[in-house]
Amino acid sequence: MAQYDLTRRVAPQLDRHLVFPLLEFLQERQLYPDGEILKAKIELLNKTNMVDYAMDIHKSLYHTEEVPQDMIDRRVEVVARLKSLEESAAPLITFLQNPNSVQELRPDKQYNIQMLSDRYQIGPDQIEALYQYAKFQFECGNYSGAADYLYQYRDLSTNSERSLSALWGKLAAEILMQNWDIALEELNRLREIIDSKNSASPLNQLQSRIWLMHWSLFIFFNHDSGRTGLIDLFFYDRYINAIQTNAPHLLRYLAAAFVVNKRRRPQLKEFIKVIQQEQYSYKDPITEFLECLYVNYDFDGAQKKLRECEDVILNDPFLGKRVEEGNFSTVPLRDEFLENARLFIFETYCRIHQCIDMRMLAEKLNLNYDEAERWIVNLVRNAKLDAKIDSESGTVVMEPTHLNVYEQIIENTKALAGRTYKLTHQVLEAAPTPAAR
Repeated sequence: MAQYDLTRRVAPQLDRHLVFPLLEFLQERQLYPDGEILKAKIELLNKTNMVDYAMDIHKSLYHTEEVPQDMIDRRVEVVARLKSLEESAAPLITFLQNPNSVQELRPDKQYNIQMLSDRYQIGPDQIEALYQYAKFQFECGNYSGAADYLYQYRDLSTNSERSLSALWGKLAAEILMQNWDIALEELNRLREIIDSKNSASPLNQLQSRIWLMHWSLFIFFNHDSGRTGLIDLFFYDRYINAIQTNAPHLLRYLAAAFVVNKRRRPQLKEFIKVIQQEQYSYKDPITEFLECLYVNYDFDGAQKKLRECEDVILNDPFLGKRVEEGNFSTVPLRDEFLENARLFIFETYCRIHQCIDMRMLAEKLNLNYDEAERWIVNLVRNAKLDAKIDSESGTVVMEPTHLNVYEQIIENTKALAGRTYKLTHQVLEAAPTPAAR
């Protein structure tokens, strides 16, 4: 399944610290030789300040208790630099650790800067030192301390570029600490800034959106409302355009989110068109499953792709998250995906055939006959489908449910109104502001 591994495409769009969880997953799944993963970890660690971790990886890779002298020298440098930055930021850190002092701060940043200067002799140099100290803490792997200091820096800094960099850093720290609620808040805050930066060049905005979507994968596949949030972000015009332009591999995650999110079925038809448009730049079993089913009506092909989808999900760092339940280990998204994919097959098959042989349907669903019969009975009962099951002949008979002419007009009008609203919104966004005129 290494041919479907997206790590080489995803990693360049991530902060190097965010790549470590992906490598841990790949090592656990044994998709690559252990030595390759360890070498990749050391290569990443050489560009961070996590020297102790690098030493441990070196010992594991080369089966030795000795480490190179350059690692020992590097550790001495890191400790000295950390101490120096801490001393530079000490006056401001002392102030921020005092609850009574912090109460003097106001939402007005200019007031805060003047107050710190007048009462505590804390100036721009100490504020800059706080940023550098927080960044160094992050590079050392102290994500909790880095997140706190970066948050406090943003409350004091008037440098918009530095503040934006601090927000990216805090988002990465919250992801690495698995604080998914806070990470989602930071993600939304960052999205607002990116989408409102009219002064940024289109190319910079495109790259920022690409980064944001890649970082968001950690959040959306761990947060309770993540699948809905992923569709809201990725399928928004500016972002789906960015995907098609520069990151078509993200279609895998959007496709998976559509399959497991029943409430977003109305948008699925539009997404299928995107899959068709991008099939020459990117495809995998998950996107091909939807294409087989909804474009080609190839049920045998969909059945084959569904089996491959399970393997892709189990070996994907975002989709294959495992949950321990007692002595059992489950992959919730895999289970949801297979259940909903079978429902997609059943619904599509029923639209084409009025009388369905359950043995044949069981084969299409990758279930044995008894499992398929129970699954279909429960589905018909729970979804209140207009269908009859004949156990003796082993068939399901579907009643025709064609929309009458009035219902068809209403449905088409709804779709037209939605497209008109989207087009109007795009025109208004593109129009120059009064100031620009």
